[in-house]
Amino acid sequence: MDILFVHNNFPAQFKNLAATLTLYPGIRVAAIGSRGSTDVERVRLQRYTLEPTDVAETHPFARRFDLECRRAEQILYAATAFIKQGFAPKTVIAHCGWGETLPLREAFPRARIITYSEFYYRSQGLDVNFDPEFGSLSVDACVSLQLKNAATLLSLIESDDGIAPTLWQKSTYPPELQPKISVLHEGVDTGTAIPDRNATLTTPSGINLTRDTEVVTYVARNLEPLRGYHVFMRALPQLLRQRPNAHVVIIGDDKVSYGAAPPGGRSWKSIFLAEVAAQIDTRRVHFLGPVSHATYIKALQISSVHVYLTYPFVLSWSLVEAMSAGCVILASDTGPLQEVIDGQNGMLTPFFDTAGLASKMAHILANQRTYEPMRAAARATALGRFSIERCVPRLVDFVTR
Repeated sequence: MDILFVHNNFPAQFKNLAATLTLYPGIRVAAIGSRGSTDVERVRLQRYTLEPTDVAETHPFARRFDLECRRAEQILYAATAFIKQGFAPKTVIAHCGWGETLPLREAFPRARIITYSEFYYRSQGLDVNFDPEFGSLSVDACVSLQLKNAATLLSLIESDDGIAPTLWQKSTYPPELQPKISVLHEGVDTGTAIPDRNATLTTPSGINLTRDTEVVTYVARNLEPLRGYHVFMRALPQLLRQRPNAHVVIIGDDKVSYGAAPPGGRSWKSIFLAEVAAQIDTRRVHFLGPVSHATYIKALQISSVHVYLTYPFVLSWSLVEAMSAGCVILASDTGPLQEVIDGQNGMLTPFFDTAGLASKMAHILANQRTYEPMRAAARATALGRFSIERCVPRLVDFVTR
């Protein structure tokens, strides 16, 4: 049985599944990814290159689709190369986010095609127009946003099945397409993200932090409003006044993953740090930037309270890994978190309530022993719902049946 993965940044969400499938007798696994994709042992990876393209002459509404079609052309070339090599996938699993799924039905007419259905864009009710601080989109911008779904819709219509990592993410799709989507999380490594009472983290300034230190942790791929960075920073003056021995560890880059770029060529990190810098003891606020996975896990292991904030958007692996490491979770009361955090394995707080966020952080720091059962419940949730051992066998069964 031949199985093909298609993902712009392979292996990404398919890492655990692809690696596991290679261990089954009679299964050959291949993948198509862009130039930045990473090799997985025993997976034949065909990389493609998408040259920079000027789409200024394309209608603004169609520019994204223009680029997606150009990417689809590269996928078609790679798929043709596999066919010539005698690789005939019975199942194709692809992320629909960049137009890579557009040629798959024609390239592999007899294959079962499974679309990874991560998120469906909407101009109201989800991440866009959620935060009034950053204004609302014009009608033209809303139309452009809706048209970002074009390749996704074509992909789901042409596919045999869809998979979404959470029920909430599935719910973002049109009701008439939701029956086609199964909820199957890809799983996180709960064997690496484990509690460690003896962990130590050294800050860039040389301070050693342990579980005996009051430590607030915040993690995001990039420090930006969609992940609540501005709300978190605005809560720090009150928190650091109330807890004079507390330290704050912030992990993340200063680029943009989602949403609009910051004004004036600055970074969101610098904008919101500057807003509160005069009100906080910056010696107790430690920006680690992007770090190795091992350092990131250490930060979770020494955390007294882990803050995870997000607009209504996709659920980060970092939240599940923090639960797996036994963190006390304080998360925003938004759709993705309401599905996972139940009051026993973590706490929810209104996204925009900075004073409430600060008060809850301070209370957790002052009563850490009280929250030990919550740490255990968070770990239990990660093991029971999101571990590789729990999720990957279900995915294997779904893909190969």
